[in-house]
Amino acid sequence: MGMLNILHLCFLLCTHICSACKRLGTFEMQDVFKEGDIMIGGIFPISNKQDNILASFYTTPPKPQCKGFDLRSFRWIKTMMFAIDEINRDDRLLPNISLGYRIVDSCASPTIVLRAALTLVSGSEEKGSECHPPPITALVAESGSTQSLVVAEALGPFRVPMVSYFSACACLSDKRKYPTFFRTIPSDYHQAKAQALLVKQFGWTWIGALQSDNDYGRYGIAAFAKEAEGLGICIAFVGTILRTYPQSKLLEVVDMIKKSNVKVILAVVAEGDLYPLMLEVLKQNITGIQWIATVGWVTADRPSTPEMFKSFGGTIGFVVPKKAIPKLGPVLRDINPYQELNSSFVSDFWETMVGCKPLSSVNVLPNITKICRGNEKPDYTNKFFDVTQLRDVYKVYQAVYAIAHALHQVVFCEMPGGNVSRKCLNVSDITPKRVSEQLKDVHFVDQFGEEVYFDENGDPPATYELVNWQLIKGEVQHIPVGYFSPSANGKYDLVIYKDKIIWNTGNLTPNAVCSEICPLGTRKARIKGLPVCCFDCIPCADGSISNTTGAADCIICPIEYWSNERKDSCIMKVTEFLSYTETMGIVLVALSLFGACLTFSTLVVFIHFRETPIVKANNSELSLLLLVSLILCFLCPLTFIGEPTVWSCMLRHTTFGITFALCISCVLGKTIVVVTAFRATLPGNNMAAKFGPAQQRGIVCSCTVIQVVICILWLNISPPFPDKLYEQRNKKIILECNTGSDAAFYSVLGYISLLAVICLVLAFLARKLPDNFNEAKVITFSMLIFCAVWITFIPAYISSPGKYTVAVEIFAILSSAFGLLFCIFMPKCYIILIKPEKNTKKHMMGKNTKHAG
Repeated sequence: MGMLNILHLCFLLCTHICSACKRLGTFEMQDVFKEGDIMIGGIFPISNKQDNILASFYTTPPKPQCKGFDLRSFRWIKTMMFAIDEINRDDRLLPNISLGYRIVDSCASPTIVLRAALTLVSGSEEKGSECHPPPITALVAESGSTQSLVVAEALGPFRVPMVSYFSACACLSDKRKYPTFFRTIPSDYHQAKAQALLVKQFGWTWIGALQSDNDYGRYGIAAFAKEAEGLGICIAFVGTILRTYPQSKLLEVVDMIKKSNVKVILAVVAEGDLYPLMLEVLKQNITGIQWIATVGWVTADRPSTPEMFKSFGGTIGFVVPKKAIPKLGPVLRDINPYQELNSSFVSDFWETMVGCKPLSSVNVLPNITKICRGNEKPDYTNKFFDVTQLRDVYKVYQAVYAIAHALHQVVFCEMPGGNVSRKCLNVSDITPKRVSEQLKDVHFVDQFGEEVYFDENGDPPATYELVNWQLIKGEVQHIPVGYFSPSANGKYDLVIYKDKIIWNTGNLTPNAVCSEICPLGTRKARIKGLPVCCFDCIPCADGSISNTTGAADCIICPIEYWSNERKDSCIMKVTEFLSYTETMGIVLVALSLFGACLTFSTLVVFIHFRETPIVKANNSELSLLLLVSLILCFLCPLTFIGEPTVWSCMLRHTTFGITFALCISCVLGKTIVVVTAFRATLPGNNMAAKFGPAQQRGIVCSCTVIQVVICILWLNISPPFPDKLYEQRNKKIILECNTGSDAAFYSVLGYISLLAVICLVLAFLARKLPDNFNEAKVITFSMLIFCAVWITFIPAYISSPGKYTVAVEIFAILSSAFGLLFCIFMPKCYIILIKPEKNTKKHMMGKNTKHAG
């Protein structure tokens, strides 16, 4: 920046106090010069390499030595000269005004390009110490983005416009830093979008990248990485190269390519930077890699050879559309060092084309290995002379014409009818600033039908052609296989003719992935420490699916659905309930009916032997009522089996509650009868007279009515209802009866438990009655069984899943019913049926009699 400030200060001094200005020195630079009324500068990288110079800052740096000769750049120069000559012959664009040019070599070096820019804006070196404003009104420069950055930053403060023909770095679109920079080649911002869409369309997610160690490479890769990130594309590595790098650094990048598993490499590199690496890749016989090229090298002639095709065949890349400029052909074929004795660079061109130096150049360059005889002719089949497929050359042509149209708008005024009427400005009054302002408004259609204009960033419209390296008749040709252009809706269209592409691997599209795409039924699981494109495929969890390949996450099935075995579709869950047809249901139904039949048989026995002492002694009325209630208890589980309905849900819980309340009420009545009967044997106790059949019925009815009231309230407030239980980890829908109100359900159970506890306490107190057949003992034992069953029921009920909850409840009902039946009635039936001799009053009272005697 210090040099730029000095340059700016020098320019101001030259402008305002010209009489005091003195040039301190000049740069000795080879140039091509033609005088004209209006001068246009040109900077091209004729030489492609510069020797490294170590500046001591104590002495004047030596003259830089440039090496190599770039045919492509020389053709750019001839195109600029041709375009200016064509404009001078046009009597409509700039009538009676001649354009001149001064073209210098940048040597593809940022330092030398700055010297070139200073040379052009400082005036002709032959003018000695005279001070003049910058003699050029505009500048056509440069091919390298880094060089253009240097020139744009140096000349921007002076408002000298420059139009680049090949600098594509998106960084140059910043009008705050580069207000007078324009270009006829699209910005890499659009190329990065096109490249990312190209990679995405072929399903490549794991690629390598190479970048030039300059602004073009770094900004290009950064723009691509930004676009790629949103498309799920990962960059495995980024190698950095430059034409001035030592061989060791080049070998490091080649080694990186060899060790990597990538099959596709994007090279955002200038042709001059990439060519040394291409030679090394070819030397080490590295094949099987698909290369994606940029505008910078995909159509360059030097690497497009059959030898390079061995490693780089099938390369694809975006380029600007091609045009044919037929009139340029004769100009190129007429280049002759014997006719252009004083023309710079022609002798270098001749040496490159025919292999010898013209005799006229020997005094300039004495170290000549071979001197031409004068009868040599170049090979006119060389691509240099082909003017039918011009891309970058056409952009040079457009740049010159854009400047000419801007000059036309500066100099001439147009009447409302559109015809040129007169000059508005003298040529001597033209300033670079005015030309720069008019360049912003340039908009014309050239003779090839192409619209030429610049947007607010100084960029042209972005249109690319996709080309593919193919070997046809022994020559590498760049075959169009698609295009990229903006669409009407503000987005972009990328069209690829895939059947026309010849890949590096043949007709098979390369597979560039870090991990193979996950199949159906799996999801991606990122591997720690690796980019997102490297992943494992994890099967979806139960209840979730992935019905697309490469799914990032599994989709949870709807609540009524479950995943199939392959985890790629959701299927209806199986409904589960305790049915009559399954084994468990059949067993429970059989036990229920068996219990009911057994109880009914006992009832028949008791009715038949109702006049016997043992039946009478056990209060036949309560015993028969108890047996009836037990029959209902055994039949109650039938309402629990089968698919739940509204009526079955209400019936099962209320029936269970009322029948068991009736059953325990009967047991409670029998217990009270036993206790009062014993108390009645005591002197002065008339309790038995007060507790007759009416009171017994009253106890049974009152105790049962309370349960009936609870059930009625339950059914009215929050009745049980059929419900579906969905568990995400279960592939079944459990059909069950929701209690509606847990408080009501546990109130029913609590009331039955209360009656059972009262029975247990009373029976326990009367367990030592002196009868030979003590009813209190069997009641105590039956109540112990009953309470034990229902105490264990609660945790088992809560923890049992699905239909087993219902099975546990049925099991508790049947167990408690069988316990009551066996404990209370089995001993009596044994005596009645097996030991009838004991069914006498004497036997039953024998213990008391014996005790009294």
